[in-house]
Amino acid sequence: MIEIDREKKIHGRQVQITTYDHGKEAVVVEGRLTDNRHVKTYYFSDGQSRPPGVVHDLVIRMVVKGLTLVIEEIDVDMETVPREDCREVLNTLQRVIGMKIRAGFTEKVKEKLGGAKGCTHLVALLLAMAPAAVQGAWSAVARRPVDPAKYSDAALSFLENTCWVWRSDGELMKETREKLMKGRE
Repeated sequence: MIEIDREKKIHGRQVQITTYDHGKEAVVVEGRLTDNRHVKTYYFSDGQSRPPGVVHDLVIRMVVKGLTLVIEEIDVDMETVPREDCREVLNTLQRVIGMKIRAGFTEKVKEKLGGAKGCTHLVALLLAMAPAAVQGAWSAVARRPVDPAKYSDAALSFLENTCWVWRSDGELMKETREKLMKGRE
């Protein structure tokens, strides 16, 4: 087991994601990424020191439409950034409006916003928010009894091959398909 001396912490990143009801068939997903430097560091270019403290405090809020998982709106706050010119990418996430959170979402986001096209920290936060948006949207639907005839295909498409347990040829997918088929009879 790897031992950690917790007294020697140098950097911490916290990501917090919460989903809220947003009326009929939509949720708001709010994500916050905070990077905290716990030690004094030095700029490599000129040797100037910088004190410990918050380096990034970034917030993304997006409206996601029901089980279609279409991003309808997105809003970004860059509350703390290491350089003022970081704020020049404040509106780059507008490029994901209209995208569906589905297989291939990560690649599309990286293609549109990766590297010098955007902020790596905002992209990391957005990509962490995508699976939370799926769970939040499904939780919004499942607050009431779910009609298998209406939602089973959507549920299966959300889940299939998202992880080992939900693999196409796995026991849970097989059991779930069987139960849903019985529910349709």
